[in-house]
Amino acid sequence: MNPLRVTIWHEYRHEHHNDKVAGIYPDGMHQALAAGLAPHGFDIKTATLDEPEHGLTQAVLDETDVLTWWGHIAHEEVSDEIVDRVQERVLNGMGLIVLHSGHLSKIFRRLMGTGCMLKWREADEKERIWVVDPAHPICAGLPEYIEMPEAEMYGEHFDIPPPDALVFVSWFEGGEVFRSGCCYQRGQGKVFYFRPGHETYPIFHMPIVHQVLANAINWARPVGNPPMVRGNIPQFMR
Repeated sequence: MNPLRVTIWHEYRHEHHNDKVAGIYPDGMHQALAAGLAPHGFDIKTATLDEPEHGLTQAVLDETDVLTWWGHIAHEEVSDEIVDRVQERVLNGMGLIVLHSGHLSKIFRRLMGTGCMLKWREADEKERIWVVDPAHPICAGLPEYIEMPEAEMYGEHFDIPPPDALVFVSWFEGGEVFRSGCCYQRGQGKVFYFRPGHETYPIFHMPIVHQVLANAINWARPVGNPPMVRGNIPQFMR
């Protein structure tokens, strides 16, 4: 079996303007993720916002089984044409993994059909990400909870549709909770939202996070169904 083809898309702006972020991710968050996921046997490519067509040409997307997405300060710079292109690929079976502040990306809001806003606070708080659906494939091999020593808080209400499956719920030192692992089906494609990943913490260097994302990529892989036939058709039987 050929390895899953994964494209890691990253805004790649903070690393150029914030010394703290550059110190944690000197080659960019996308390269940290690529290095962490490489041992899981994927065929990995990366793409960034400032590349032509944001690195997401039709050819690149046609050769992508699962796309991961991280954005934060430049959501509105993403071309609507590229959003249309990504959406079409998801509806036709490509998996999409949306990370952290990608909740406000154009593509996630488009696929959710809601504002996708939430509460947030930067206070270096402990986060415990509790596994609430241990039988789900994304939770395979994980402990009861994952602990982040320091994290940015995200709190409810998170303006998203009810997930098809909720696999993680986060608790923060300040008392908030958050739906931090949400699964959706859109057309023939699967979408997973995973909360951790603020740029000023080394979360994407953590092997346990790599395990979650590897599980999610395998879960979101295309199932290989042929394109759906739609429109006006003759009767099958008389």
